[in-house]
Amino acid sequence: MTTHRCIAGLLLLVVLGGSAAGLAACGSPGGGGLVLYNGQHEQTTSALVSAFERTTRLRVSVRSNDEDVLAAEIGQEGSSSPADVVYTENSAALEYLARHHLLARLPRSLLGRVPSRYDSPGGFFVGVSARVSMLVYNTRELRRSELPRSVLGLASPRWRNKLAIAPEETDFQPIVTAVAHAYGEKRALAWLRGIEANGATHEYQDNETVTSMVNSGQAEIGIVDQYYWYRLRAEVGPAGMHSALAFFRPGDPGYVVDVSGAAVLASSRHPKAAAAFVTFLVSRQGQRILARSDSFEYPLAAGVAAPAGERPLDRLQPYPIGLSALGTGEEAIGLMREAGLVP
Repeated sequence: MTTHRCIAGLLLLVVLGGSAAGLAACGSPGGGGLVLYNGQHEQTTSALVSAFERTTRLRVSVRSNDEDVLAAEIGQEGSSSPADVVYTENSAALEYLARHHLLARLPRSLLGRVPSRYDSPGGFFVGVSARVSMLVYNTRELRRSELPRSVLGLASPRWRNKLAIAPEETDFQPIVTAVAHAYGEKRALAWLRGIEANGATHEYQDNETVTSMVNSGQAEIGIVDQYYWYRLRAEVGPAGMHSALAFFRPGDPGYVVDVSGAAVLASSRHPKAAAAFVTFLVSRQGQRILARSDSFEYPLAAGVAAPAGERPLDRLQPYPIGLSALGTGEEAIGLMREAGLVP
């Protein structure tokens, strides 16, 4: 079987539900299975991996860590990396790996499964899901009319000791990049210094904590991707929620759609089966799992609706910045270091 026909057969097996025998005919992995470096939330990945294993009878070994840690490890491992697939929360880590020639170019048929604006411009990774950055605020302390309409407003002294932030979360980097893209690095740096001053007493390790602290009233306001709030509500129930979400004004650089994506490593020892796994993530089955799980992220494939209660993806009005402009996150990290937000 030729490589082209083998890849096509693998993709068909994944979409329609095939057997391990069919994958084995194309040189599927042996007893060790595929190795997935996972920077996504573990509960999201677990649901997707379990469904893929049931569909194909292939085993996937998952190694989870922060996406920036995994990207650095892959960079150090180079062609010796044991990973076949890398799956991240944001596009920056994938863009970093692509620019360092560590990712394989994906089949065009795979890339065409979601709108092209959510895929790697160079064809090296595919968008799997999306989330949008929003304000989270405590409804006992603030009225919606009091909220800033622009992310720049969070640097105002009005929010001193009231703002919760998680600057070391990779989710914060696209917002910083968008602010620099919109207003230039000098103004972005001044904004970040205001953010650092306002959030100094409420600086946390992750966005789950930011959301929880705002909900409990220990902080009044924060900026997170929307799904953290929905996950907290699912955990504590509507009666336990004392916070709400709010959009920035349309087109504001604080209003950013982030893309979670997946890629096959150039060094993968099982590239065809790895491509089949990535294809599963953007198949209708995989996208429905995302939409119906406790992920609360936006599926990207056409015809798969957003989770109940969330504004549909095609009705969002975010800042218009593409994946190439969001880049690797290195510009954002440099600015945050200069502002004293990260070491």
